[in-house]
Amino acid sequence: MNRFDRYMLSQFMTLFGFFALVLVSVYWVNRAVVLFDRLIGDGQSVFVFFEFTAMTLPNVIKLVLPIAVFAAACYGTSRQMSDSELTVMQATGFSPWRLARPVFTFGLFIGLMMAVLANYLVPLSLDRLDTREREIAENATARLLTEGVFMHPNENVTCYISEITPEGVLKNLFMYDQSSEDQTLVYSADEAYLLRDENGPKLIMVDGLAQVLTTDGLRLYTTNFGDFTYDISAFLNYSSNRLRALERTSTLELWQSPQRLAATLEWQNRENEPDLNGWGWVQAERHGRIAAVTMCVISAMVGFATLLLGGFSRLGVWPQTIAAFALLVVLEAMKNALVNVVRADANLWPALYAPTLVGAVLVSLMLASRAYVLPQLRRAST
Repeated sequence: MNRFDRYMLSQFMTLFGFFALVLVSVYWVNRAVVLFDRLIGDGQSVFVFFEFTAMTLPNVIKLVLPIAVFAAACYGTSRQMSDSELTVMQATGFSPWRLARPVFTFGLFIGLMMAVLANYLVPLSLDRLDTREREIAENATARLLTEGVFMHPNENVTCYISEITPEGVLKNLFMYDQSSEDQTLVYSADEAYLLRDENGPKLIMVDGLAQVLTTDGLRLYTTNFGDFTYDISAFLNYSSNRLRALERTSTLELWQSPQRLAATLEWQNRENEPDLNGWGWVQAERHGRIAAVTMCVISAMVGFATLLLGGFSRLGVWPQTIAAFALLVVLEAMKNALVNVVRADANLWPALYAPTLVGAVLVSLMLASRAYVLPQLRRAST
């Protein structure tokens, strides 16, 4: 890498740091306001708030990285063109392909950052975040349980516990549930236990009676049970989305045990999404992480190549900047649309790399036109 490459790379990296800091700050503040209101409203400490915001930061950086690299490439190229630096280098014999080399290197550096984020830091932070949310939900639910008092976890549920033993056994439980418009549920049990589950806290009732009163016809059905599980995670609006569990899965596990993950995903969502293609979701997730790395390189190259097409204009490079932004929007929209396609049909996973290939073809055409077509047209016009 010669002095010119190091100079351009340092310019792009400095601008990237600025744009990344601004975008992460804006996005983080919006997320932090909602998070602060929810955690502090639930009685959590400020330390828990900062812990949660720190765990959401890697995912925020991952989201803004392609935009930051594109903005840095566009602004850096625009400034170098306005200062005639690129013009001077072209006059010394540098071709557009040669000028694009430091931009490509810049994109590779940011791609490496994206690879670390997408394949290690983001899954790790999301998994830790989900664990902490579950712990807080379980602790908060346990605090709601008070013996000898009619409790109202929400407006549709009323429960009563006559005694809570030191071992955590709930004696003589009564629960009235009117969450459904079609029926009213009444549970009574001699004993109950509050247990942890990966999807949230569960209430296990033992030796009890379930009564169902239907709204249509006012019919009462009774059932004696030996044990019955009741999900109380909804009391605190906590839910662990199983489709988002893939985002918390490490890349190594995605490639070592994809079939097991797909089968587990289909089983856990068989009631909500009977047509769910678990293998398609796994393919979309693991190849999507690789495609995200290549899109960082393409974002930088699209910004540079599009601005390099422009010549002198009183409007500056704004027309080329708008065109570059439009191209980036089209490529991102294509990427998001193809994710749903692969989720439906796992055999179409190569389509996830189509935005990268399309972007590479467009960049090659723009650099080639700058190197050969435009000079020929200008000579012909003179």
